[in-house]
Amino acid sequence: MSSVMSAIKDTISICLFNRGQAGKIFEEVRRTGAKVVMKNNQAECVIMSPEEYVQLMEENAEAKRILEANKK
Repeated sequence: MSSVMSAIKDTISICLFNRGQAGKIFEEVRRTGAKVVMKNNQAECVIMSPEEYVQLMEENAEAKRILEANKK
């Protein structure tokens, strides 16, 4: 049940952007984390803070380094 609630909480409709609510959406992303933007009932993109993005990229790079090191 928590994954369903998380999915609902972490998605937003593209209509909100079209209604001029981008500032409100960006503030919510800063406060609560990444959001999945839905368009025609399908995931269109993910919005996240720059800090969250940098952390994700650093973790990805570290995972790749560990994977490479384990291949040797």
